[in-house]
Amino acid sequence: MKANMGTADKVIRILIAIVIAGLYFSNQITGTTAIILLVIAGIFILTSFMSFCPLYLPFGISTRKKEN
Repeated sequence: MKANMGTADKVIRILIAIVIAGLYFSNQITGTTAIILLVIAGIFILTSFMSFCPLYLPFGISTRKKEN
């Protein structure tokens, strides 16, 4: 797995995951919607720490800065 996520991408994903968790724990989202969003938040956290997004791979997307 070659890293394909830049710093801004990782920060945005982590912030979105924190917002989703906050909405869940304040009971703003419930039921099936909450479960789906929590799974997405978990995926965002996992991919952020790995610096790799599998959905970027087939499209050749990389938000990481080019190394010289």
